[in-house]
Amino acid sequence: MVDAVASLPTGSGSRSKLYPSATTALQGVVANDQVVAVGGFGLCGIPEALIAALRDSGVTGLTAISNNAGVDGFGLGQLLTTRQIRKMISSYVGENKEFERQYLSGELELEFNPQGTLAERLRAGGAGIPAFFTRTGYGTIVAEGKETREFDGHHYVMETALKADVSLVKAWKADTAGNLIYRKTARNFNPAVATAGKVCIAEAEIIVELGELDPDQIHTPGIYVDRLVHNPHPEKRIENRTVSAAATNGGAR
Repeated sequence: MVDAVASLPTGSGSRSKLYPSATTALQGVVANDQVVAVGGFGLCGIPEALIAALRDSGVTGLTAISNNAGVDGFGLGQLLTTRQIRKMISSYVGENKEFERQYLSGELELEFNPQGTLAERLRAGGAGIPAFFTRTGYGTIVAEGKETREFDGHHYVMETALKADVSLVKAWKADTAGNLIYRKTARNFNPAVATAGKVCIAEAEIIVELGELDPDQIHTPGIYVDRLVHNPHPEKRIENRTVSAAATNGGAR
């Protein structure tokens, strides 16, 4: 495993992208009124350290692209509490009372997307595809104000790509060149988010030297990742913990 401080990039010739903290990784990158794309699904696979550092940076007027906005007081919910987010581009906004309050009072803008559409808009942004047609949402309020077209007897809605100034993602394992491996369902939106930003910053639980990862197991190539942060002990909260009746009765059936 790599020592974060020893691996801090020292010049243009350094191959390491590792920074000593989330705070230093954001320095010189984040600014007011930016578009920030953030990986995760609920609280699964969110870049906890980078979100906290973004909160502490004090930047405001952000447009946040994320499947959802965390929960009250955690994940992107922290940035809602501090009023740093001006607009959310999301698929699901439950689990967050402050989000609801701000939206209903007109303090927060919201652009709703069907979940698959949101994923494809991010993927298109990373692939350099400006727009695409989808059947999802045709004939509903999702299609209001958008171009529609008929192909082979079916009606489609045109959706535009999503691109961000900064992408924040969470990986399970990375090497110092920024090659990323996600763990199981924590992969979710992270690969698409990573490619959609002009600058991508990743945090990983395990960081190894270049060459130690199996190339066939890499999900996001390091060419997409600009900066890297080691976060070996993320909190990994569970949104709603549920247990079986047997568990609450001490295992009795």
